[in-house]
Amino acid sequence: MADAADTSPLAALAERARNQLGEAIVDHGFAYGELTIVAARSAIVDVITFLHDHEGFISIVDIAGVDYPEREERFEVVYHLLSPRQNLRVRVKLSTDENEPVQSLTGLFPGAVWYEREAYDLYGILFSGNPDLRRILTDYGFDGYPLRKDFPTTGYVEVRYDEERKRVVYEPVKLAQEFRQFDYLSPWEGTDYVLPGDEKAKP
Repeated sequence: MADAADTSPLAALAERARNQLGEAIVDHGFAYGELTIVAARSAIVDVITFLHDHEGFISIVDIAGVDYPEREERFEVVYHLLSPRQNLRVRVKLSTDENEPVQSLTGLFPGAVWYEREAYDLYGILFSGNPDLRRILTDYGFDGYPLRKDFPTTGYVEVRYDEERKRVVYEPVKLAQEFRQFDYLSPWEGTDYVLPGDEKAKP
């Protein structure tokens, strides 16, 4: 928790936002001298518009996705805003799932089209009102969303240039060892030793 001197302008901002927006603000908190506002998904444009028009947050730094597969709404969409006049940064986030679209911010920040396309490409998060919602980093015909936690660590296909055919070809990934279902636990297992905290090791 940052000290009060660092958070006082942000605390005042959070209070103004809550007074103005009411139930559109689900929650807010402070960490490392920064304010995070949790917005209702249906009210994200209202929240960002208030910060833009009334609080001077005229620069959108990023829109990022986060995947929590164990949650009912597995995705968080996180908006990072900057107010050059106040020299303050604010983080706004909301929750959604694979089927519920989030309202696009392209009407307020035209450059948000790129960030929303990236979140769609890497997570499959949908944005209603985005004029060009298509993949931006992966290849044409790419299968899946590579930053989801359940996406296989090796992918499904590999790409190479075929000298005989004089073109790029796609082939299924062939592995000598199966790494597709990586469980994020320690890889170290042994018959004669057990590492502390190694949930996979057999006693």
